[in-house]
Amino acid sequence: MTAFVARWLHLVSSILLVGGAAALLLAGPSDRPTARRWEAWVIAGCRALVAVAFASALVAVAAQAALLEDRAAAAVEPAALARLLLQTQAGAVWLVRGGLLFLLGAFVAVRADLRDRTDWRAARGEVALLGLAALGLIAAASHAAAVEPDTATAIAADVGHLVASGLWVGALPALARLFGLAGREAGADARPHAVLVARRFSAAALGLFVVVLVSGIWNTWFQVGSVAGLLGTRHGRLLLVKLALVVAMIVLAALNRRLLPSLAGDAATVGRPAMRRLSRLVAAEAVLALVVLGIVAAMSVTPPARHSDPVWPLSFRLSLDTLVAAPDLRSQVLIGSQVAVLGLVALIASVFLRRMRWPIAAGAGVVLVAGAAIALPPLVSDAYPTTYQRPAIPYQAASIAEGHALFARHCAVCHGPRGGGDGPAAATLHPRPPDLRAHHVLLHTAGDLFWWITHGKPPMPAFGDQLSPDQRWSLVNYLRALSAADASKLLGPTVERDRPWLVAPDLAFAVGPTPPRALKDYRGRKLVLLVLYTLPASRGRLVQLAENQGLLATLDVEIVAVPSDADPGAIRTLGEDPPIFFPVVTEGAREILETYRLFSTAPHAEFLIDRQGYLRAITAAADDAGRDPALLVAEVQQLNREKAPPPPPAEHVH
Repeated sequence: MTAFVARWLHLVSSILLVGGAAALLLAGPSDRPTARRWEAWVIAGCRALVAVAFASALVAVAAQAALLEDRAAAAVEPAALARLLLQTQAGAVWLVRGGLLFLLGAFVAVRADLRDRTDWRAARGEVALLGLAALGLIAAASHAAAVEPDTATAIAADVGHLVASGLWVGALPALARLFGLAGREAGADARPHAVLVARRFSAAALGLFVVVLVSGIWNTWFQVGSVAGLLGTRHGRLLLVKLALVVAMIVLAALNRRLLPSLAGDAATVGRPAMRRLSRLVAAEAVLALVVLGIVAAMSVTPPARHSDPVWPLSFRLSLDTLVAAPDLRSQVLIGSQVAVLGLVALIASVFLRRMRWPIAAGAGVVLVAGAAIALPPLVSDAYPTTYQRPAIPYQAASIAEGHALFARHCAVCHGPRGGGDGPAAATLHPRPPDLRAHHVLLHTAGDLFWWITHGKPPMPAFGDQLSPDQRWSLVNYLRALSAADASKLLGPTVERDRPWLVAPDLAFAVGPTPPRALKDYRGRKLVLLVLYTLPASRGRLVQLAENQGLLATLDVEIVAVPSDADPGAIRTLGEDPPIFFPVVTEGAREILETYRLFSTAPHAEFLIDRQGYLRAITAAADDAGRDPALLVAEVQQLNREKAPPPPPAEHVH
């Protein structure tokens, strides 16, 4: 709670400081007594805001040190504070920002003679620039700084969001004060000045809002990334609340714009009443902004949605995967979507019409809803709280092998030893167990499978009390591999151009006394040719690969050979003629074999895996000694010509 309050106070004071200075620059110098009193009020506020920003920064640093050290006492320990400030990026940012705030405090504390307009603009501009620099630096210690690999882009988007928000939102209290003063009879001398400021701010606010909107969408992509993250995480739900409040602010801003023509009307009957009403609306907008900043502060101490496991709150979800199982419904979705697009275009067009605006908008809304009602039902599928959860256990060979053992112990009696739905007890069940090798398994998320295993799916019993969460995730990985293996029948020895779609299970192995390696270690760097060999039939092919290893290495191919008997002495068994320099697995072979034999049971099998971890070609033969190495080289060259495909999802969910 302390960290939240400190961050909220720091964010509010930093933004109001920037906005106050920007409001002064927007208004410009004035010789009217009321305007000069307002300027003095804003400058006094800036002095107080600098003090609040600096003090809240100290509290926030102390709270962050306690969190980093996982000890409350660390908040007041010089050594812990020094480690945070001197050994972390966030600490360095706090130091720089503290220095800027100190300079800013010294600058606003000086009461200089600013009767010259140039001096006035330089002094007020200096306050605004120092405040903007301190505000923008917050992004370098925010969630954006942890985004990979596009860290610079994420920080730039966050800087834009902060700066535009500071100039727009931060100016609201100062403007509300000016409009309130000018709306009184005693402040009549400042009304022309206030009218000019209102018109200038209205024009500037539109551009600032566009920057806030675009940078906000960009930040949402980096920090949330999906509808599941938006609806199923605390960070995402806070963002939804923030968006609702921003919409309310936009409505108030639109009402403010409608008042602009009235501000210069007759003072007693039109102008001053409109100015007072504008002051109240701007003040209400400022209050909403303070609540929004509270939401932002809460989001800053909450893990980003992209890095949290979402708990899906709905009993359904929308997915195009349902059309794979029911292709006849594609025409319905296509027609409905086109109707909805027509309604949306008409709705947008109605905004630019003066006559018949509301009837056209109403009709467009009806068409839009009708199109959605036609298109969406075929896309609906059941969903569960765990539907979008990322597996706690990676999709890799050791987990799949464990899942295979668990399947044989708990599931094979109904589903059969290979998941075909033909187990000894299958005939007594209604409905019969499905074929788990079929493509429909891949249409469900890993979280769906985890939920069914945990809670049961009649007539299947629940296994939540019998298996640990890790065991259930391993069982999910095996089921995914089982279905993927059936889908891999579409792959042959020839690479399909620009069609990466089947994720290769990760694997861990060691070669003799060397450090362990994994398939993911080659991600983004090399192609991998995984060879499952059987002696003596495979010796000729191994000789070919050894003779062409140099050429393949220049093409960024790593050969990894796995003996079919999982012999720890496989290197010694191969002998020294010819010398084989590519890795021959001596540890981890059993799990690799158990997993990749799902994809091919041939005594000799080769799996070509691209740089992003997709399985692209499978070559299987009892005796591959006659296979021309040039064919392999051609497939490798094909992959090297392709643009890098997007990496597969970490949870192996389609």
